[in-house]
Amino acid sequence: MSVRNTVKSIQDIMRQDAGVDGDAQRISQLCWMFFLKIIDDQDQELELTQDGYRSPIPKKYQWRSWAANPEGITGEELLAFVNGDMFPALKGLAVSSKSGDRRRVVKDVFEDAYNYMKSGQLMRQVVNKINDVDFNNLTERQHFGDIYEQILNDLQSAGNAGEYYTPRAVTAFMADRIDPHPGEILFDPACGTGGFLTCAIRHMEKNYVKTPKQREKMQAALRAVEKKQLPHMLCVTNMLLHGIEDPSFVRHDNTLARPLISWGRDERVDIILTNPPFGGREEDGIENNFPTFRTKETADLFLALIVRLLKADGRAAVVLPDGTLFGEGVKTRLKEHLMEECNLHTIVRLPNSVFKPYASIGTNLLFFEKGTPTRDIWFYEHRVPEGQKAYSMTKPIRLEHLQGCIDWWGGKERRGRKETAQSWRVTAEEVKARDYNLDIKNPHTKAVDHGDPETLLADLAAAEIATDTLRNQLKAILAEALAR
Repeated sequence: MSVRNTVKSIQDIMRQDAGVDGDAQRISQLCWMFFLKIIDDQDQELELTQDGYRSPIPKKYQWRSWAANPEGITGEELLAFVNGDMFPALKGLAVSSKSGDRRRVVKDVFEDAYNYMKSGQLMRQVVNKINDVDFNNLTERQHFGDIYEQILNDLQSAGNAGEYYTPRAVTAFMADRIDPHPGEILFDPACGTGGFLTCAIRHMEKNYVKTPKQREKMQAALRAVEKKQLPHMLCVTNMLLHGIEDPSFVRHDNTLARPLISWGRDERVDIILTNPPFGGREEDGIENNFPTFRTKETADLFLALIVRLLKADGRAAVVLPDGTLFGEGVKTRLKEHLMEECNLHTIVRLPNSVFKPYASIGTNLLFFEKGTPTRDIWFYEHRVPEGQKAYSMTKPIRLEHLQGCIDWWGGKERRGRKETAQSWRVTAEEVKARDYNLDIKNPHTKAVDHGDPETLLADLAAAEIATDTLRNQLKAILAEALAR
């Protein structure tokens, strides 16, 4: 059976279970089960290639011990083992402070994980299907990685879980423009399911990673934090699928919980790629960590943090909503701070439909570099492809749709940029004169001529009279018909 058919049959089995309610629960259930299978397959390979290697999971709870045998425990016995024995044991794993301790990864994944399945017989069927996938087979792992991407994409229709997923065309475009290299410290402070990390890894593997040493260098420089349990678990599994042996760099925490001033120079990073949650508000007290930019709005706090965390010459690509661009008050101070501390060189404006169905608001990709103040900002307006009214679940944004912007970009040095029907330049002085309102519309777009207002009103009045006349005629016809 193909990997795709295996995953589909697993989802079909889960739909029969009374305890699994909706996409978000089904994906969460799939995730911890796949996690145990993936890490066990990795363990078996590492046991052969590394002297003295020991699995982070106690033998009794390793996938091969309780799940690999298709005739193994099932029914109530399986449920009792999973709920009453394995989950408490993995949640309570003793971990050390040493880097590379994979037990921390396991403990963090199971910290808030939950077994939703109520039928031990159906769970045994799912387990047996999962056994069909060999994650040590590179082809199967890559194929499953593509399917996992689709599973993550399904989160967009799973209620609020959609907030953790950024369209892969957007993450791939941003990673490509930022161009990370192995050894550069790359941080996503609100990593969700790990989309920016996986795109950065793929970019480096494609362009720069040629030796095991370069791969080690790349892995050692990755950093990420995710506040919520489900996306954290999905991200860790995503990292394992991409061959990252130690995904403990993905911390389960709230990056905003620390005072802004407490982030020291030794914690500065070379690159930040992120889509901070927008529209959300932080819990009481978090705003006190940002005394200069006191607000509860999540996206604003992350923008302040990003500016602080970048090294000199560090670079960032960040997704932000239109509200940040035109907002006043704290948002004005934030934009002024950003433009004084960084060179905000490019803003790519995206149409409202890019994040559908989770959100239908205008979003923007901000690209900036720390160390020199902004002098000019280039804007590029991305448009929905011709013949298509909007992006949707069935017709999402694809990387090739952004090729026009890549061609215009001007390479690494951004040289030779020219104003076009979709691009324009604004000076920092102009932005300052606008009180740092960055919601600047495309000056090359021709205003639609709706006609003379008085003529339009007269036409409307005439149309209303004609409508009333037709309505009265219709009433008369109906009355005459009823009278017969």
